[in-house]
Amino acid sequence: RGASNLLHSIICEQKKKKKQKKNLNFNRRSQCGNESRLSDRTSRRLTRTYQLYSRTSGKHVQVLANKRVNANGDDGAVHAKLEVETDSFGSRVRIRGVKTGYYICMNKRGKLIGKRKGRGKDCIFTEIVLENNYTALQNAKYEGWYMAFTRKGRPRKASKTKQHQREAHFMKRLPRGHLLTERRACYTIVGSNNNTRRGQLSKRSQSHREG
Repeated sequence: RGASNLLHSIICEQKKKKKQKKNLNFNRRSQCGNESRLSDRTSRRLTRTYQLYSRTSGKHVQVLANKRVNANGDDGAVHAKLEVETDSFGSRVRIRGVKTGYYICMNKRGKLIGKRKGRGKDCIFTEIVLENNYTALQNAKYEGWYMAFTRKGRPRKASKTKQHQREAHFMKRLPRGHLLTERRACYTIVGSNNNTRRGQLSKRSQSHREG
């Protein structure tokens, strides 16, 4: 009987430890999930300044004083200069026109508009780097809806957009007059006078050899 009681105690202790471990793992997963869903408001955010070159219009996204957004900005135009702020640990960003101070947002009809305050999810976009080195921008509130423009630079209704469409493809470019050494930018940013990543890397290699 003594051996039986001892065996029963051991089994109960093992079950107790297993339950505690399971609860600990669950709490960790819940905490990580909450951190990934919430905006990172405590860590230092990265802010970059560049232009968004539209693959279809051949010009740059700009935010005008009347809160309209189009892709008809020339290289170096004041309304085409954008300030992009990271929203979380991932690739979610807020995009603000430097000249007007308006954030690029998307309403429930899929229309791009400018807003003074850009804290809502409708003003957050997820950057998706594509295989062709272009970037697609998916709205955080309306999943599957992308920022997109026609050949004439007019915003396209987001409900009709897809990630693979040319209208939703953009290239990050530094404003005219900015040198690559002035920014700690990621590799997808391309200078205004150099439209390919290969050319950018070649220039860096050449400078390194000459130095």
